[in-house]
Amino acid sequence: MNKMYETIDVIKKYKNGDGEIFALNNVNVYFEKGKVSTILGPSGSGKTTLLNVLSGLDNLSEGQILFDGTDISKYNESKLTQYRRVNTGFIFQSYNLISTLTVRENVELGAYISQNGLDVDEVLEEVGLTNHKAKYPHQLSGGQQQRVAIARVLVKNPKVIFCDEPTGALDEVSGRKVLDLLQKLNEKYKTTLIMVTHNPNIADMSHKVIYFRDGKIVKELENETISSAFDIDWS
Repeated sequence: MNKMYETIDVIKKYKNGDGEIFALNNVNVYFEKGKVSTILGPSGSGKTTLLNVLSGLDNLSEGQILFDGTDISKYNESKLTQYRRVNTGFIFQSYNLISTLTVRENVELGAYISQNGLDVDEVLEEVGLTNHKAKYPHQLSGGQQQRVAIARVLVKNPKVIFCDEPTGALDEVSGRKVLDLLQKLNEKYKTTLIMVTHNPNIADMSHKVIYFRDGKIVKELENETISSAFDIDWS
């Protein structure tokens, strides 16, 4: 087994008056390289918190996070910044595009901060935006804007892409296209994908599925067969 991430007794807690709230409560889980993993659970269950501590956007209260065998939970802010820049990409529900830049210029930002970036025009072609590269975000549909956001991450050539509700703001047609794109990128580049979603059907296109409740993992499963983005149920 080729582990990219492993969490060991991970705890993330917050002060709440005289007490404490556990966003993550003794979480032990691993994610394999080159696989698609989906984290499911109700709002407030700890899904996004796990994504944030894995990606270095937030710190742990206790425990360890191993990335390629190295404990990143002890990194200072400078090391965390370097870790994020070199290894990770993040796709949010909100597209976070810069409105005054064209599609190509938004994607170029990802290449600019990368040490091993891909060719911008090749990535634009990969996500089907070659004919839209001179347009501005307001001239695009929601699905197209999300593809720009994906291209901006992909051009960095990261080892892992974190997706926080990547289809949450999209209709079914656009959502399926975005998931199909992510699936194809995983197959072509072997990029590790870790997704958080409220849509339980997305689990069918994942290699590994993790169910969260109240800051704890309540179930894990691995799919023997992987469905395509266009075959999963959307109801």
